[in-house]
Amino acid sequence: MKKVLELEKVSKKYQAKNGEVEALKDVSFHVNEGEFVSIIGPSGCGKSTLLSIIAGLEPKTSGEIKTNGALGYMLQKDSLLEWRNIYDNVIFGLEISHQKTKENEENVKDLLKKYGLYEFKDKYPNQLSGGMRQRAALIRTLAINPKILLLDEAFSALDYQTRIMVTADIYKILKNENITALIVTHDISEAISMSDRVVVLSKRPATVKSMHTINFEMENRTPINCRESPKFSKYFDTIWKELDVHV
Repeated sequence: MKKVLELEKVSKKYQAKNGEVEALKDVSFHVNEGEFVSIIGPSGCGKSTLLSIIAGLEPKTSGEIKTNGALGYMLQKDSLLEWRNIYDNVIFGLEISHQKTKENEENVKDLLKKYGLYEFKDKYPNQLSGGMRQRAALIRTLAINPKILLLDEAFSALDYQTRIMVTADIYKILKNENITALIVTHDISEAISMSDRVVVLSKRPATVKSMHTINFEMENRTPINCRESPKFSKYFDTIWKELDVHV
């Protein structure tokens, strides 16, 4: 399989009031084209820091990162601009990256139609449900044609029921659009239900503690039917035991 993202011995140190802090130590793994990979680990271990480094938002101290394709980034908050309607929100990335061409605008309209938001294009964010806002935020990210999507706790602000439905929505959209995804989450169930592989990080300084291949052996896999599989609890128990949940 073609690798679209490779990390080799990525480390991060930063200065704090009480001296130097080592956040990440020799983190190495790769993501294949079309894969969904989740990163989980103890609270405060550096998961989001790692994603920020991959996205180029902050520097690494050492190591190497190779990417093959443009990156898109989705944060915990949808960050929709409340004073812009949905259409103007989803083309915002095209505007600031100077890619607002007729072709790209047509692509945005197609995405809005395909994923049930076209009739809401003139509405404002506060007129949409939490799930619809996340869908709009995703379309805004897809508008710039990323090859790899980075999601940092992208669903954690939603209530439990909405979150399950939104993860199913997002999973379907990304698979349809053939987008590779790297997901940071604290939710083991979410990681298992959405991912082809799960990377477990140790407590700080974080390093790769283990890697789990997730295979439910089903033709029409969705995050919802994965949760109903007999394999789900086995994967959950295995990963739960590897996390130092008391840290």
